Amino acid sequence: MSKLKIDKGASKVRRAPLKVTIDGSVSDDLELMCEWSENDSSYLVNLLLGFAIAQSEGFQKYKSERPSATAHLRDTAKPGSVTTPKPQSAPTVSSEKGPNA
Repeated sequence: MSKLKIDKGASKVRRAPLKVTIDGSVSDDLELMCEWSENDSSYLVNLLLGFAIAQSEGFQKYKSERPSATAHLRDTAKPGSVTTPKPQSAPTVSSEKGPNA
C-alpha cells in the first residue's frame, strides 16, 4: 500500500466548490493536520480525497472501463469547437514515512 506524503506549505491548487459536512473527529484531525503541515484545509481535503480515490481498486477498474470523456467530446462537438481538458495532477504519494506516519 502506498503512503501519503504531505508537502509543507504546498496549498496552491485549482479549486471547485464541494458542499459536504465533515464529522467532528475528522474535522478535528483535519484542523490539526493543517496546523502540522502549514497547508489550508482545501488543499488537504483535495489531497486526501485524491489519495483515497487512487487507492480504491474497484473504482479505478470501473473508471478505466468507462468510455473516455475525450471520445464523448469527439462524437458530440461541432467542428472547430473541441477543447482539450487539462489533466489533473495525481496526489503526491511516497513510500517514505513522515514524522507523524
